[in-house]
Amino acid sequence: MATNPAEILGLPKPAWAADEVGMLYDMASRFMAEEIAPRYDEFEKNEIFDRESWLKAGAAGLLCASMPEEYGGSGGTFAHESAIIEAIGHVGVDGFGIGLHNSIVAPYILHYGSEEQKKKWLPKLATGELIGAIAMTEPGAGSDLQGVKTRAEKDGNHYKISGSKTFITNGQLANLIIVVTKTDPDKGAKGTSLIVVETDEVEGFERGRNLDKIGLKSNDTSELFFNDVRVPTSNLLGHEEGKGFVQLMQQLPQERLQIGTGAIAMIERALALTIDYVKERKAFGKAVIDFQNTQFKLAELKTEATIGRAFY
Repeated sequence: MATNPAEILGLPKPAWAADEVGMLYDMASRFMAEEIAPRYDEFEKNEIFDRESWLKAGAAGLLCASMPEEYGGSGGTFAHESAIIEAIGHVGVDGFGIGLHNSIVAPYILHYGSEEQKKKWLPKLATGELIGAIAMTEPGAGSDLQGVKTRAEKDGNHYKISGSKTFITNGQLANLIIVVTKTDPDKGAKGTSLIVVETDEVEGFERGRNLDKIGLKSNDTSELFFNDVRVPTSNLLGHEEGKGFVQLMQQLPQERLQIGTGAIAMIERALALTIDYVKERKAFGKAVIDFQNTQFKLAELKTEATIGRAFY
């Protein structure tokens, strides 16, 4: 579906959707329809995208749109990232994991990274040379981030990271991973730190299973293992250890907002496709949409979609 489902349904336009945001939405929709959708079934079957798609998205300006231009981004805002997420949902290629890369991983580096870290990592995230992930969840710690067991011990001017992570989005492809670690296990939340691991050719890093899921199969979701992985202490995000929990709490609201944005887009696509179907489907000599009960159900669904967009 190349046409905007929200426009087909007559849903209100978000207040933040200025003209340039709309132009980005149109461009992103065309890219997703022309470059991603034709191969999407293949990606779903393989349960992973290819790196070429990421590089194409970078070349099209769809990676790190909200990052400053000086770091390789497009100088936009979260509204621009939302337009891209919306386009992904409307075209129906929801497994393309650039939302986490754009709206979650890159902002951690922008907000907490040193100038050297920003210049080193953000331009490559913007081109797709680096694919980002954030490793929070562990086999024994999900929503309870204070329960993280992954340990980062200082060894001279390096950290040695040991532990395991699971359900990590982009985990099979990512070569830049923000790892939630304990630099001081005795301090609980105040002993949590975020450390960046570049995985290419690093010793002690292993990818486990690409986990099977009910949906979003093409968005690789992985187990990760860190066995005394050595990274420079300069890869710590923030000026001192122990700030990781606060950093996570500051950024998680945007992550949740991004999930909501994608969900609204998928609802709109599903409703538009349903309306198309019941217009074509015939039963008892007439289109299913002509039955009063069908109209009642569709009216309820459109009301819910309208409410979602009104608060969006």
